[in-house]
Amino acid sequence: MAGRIEKTKGKIKVALGSLTGNKNLESEGRLDRRAGQAKLRIGHLKHKVDAATDSAQDKAIKITDDARDAARRHGATKEEGAS
Repeated sequence: MAGRIEKTKGKIKVALGSLTGNKNLESEGRLDRRAGQAKLRIGHLKHKVDAATDSAQDKAIKITDDARDAARRHGATKEEGAS
């Protein structure tokens, strides 16, 4: 959300600077707009990393559970063979 606000603020400053002939305000606006874009991209990347981490964690849990189940089945088979 902060990225969108900063990006919008930058667009407004660029427009005001252009209307008033204030080059400093235009430059500041361009910087704000770029900073907002960067924040948005970072937010998107964080979301992707979180999703990938969750997926990897889910897969690790499934593999662990499958291995535990296989070990239990193997142990039960071993006990049945000893009887």
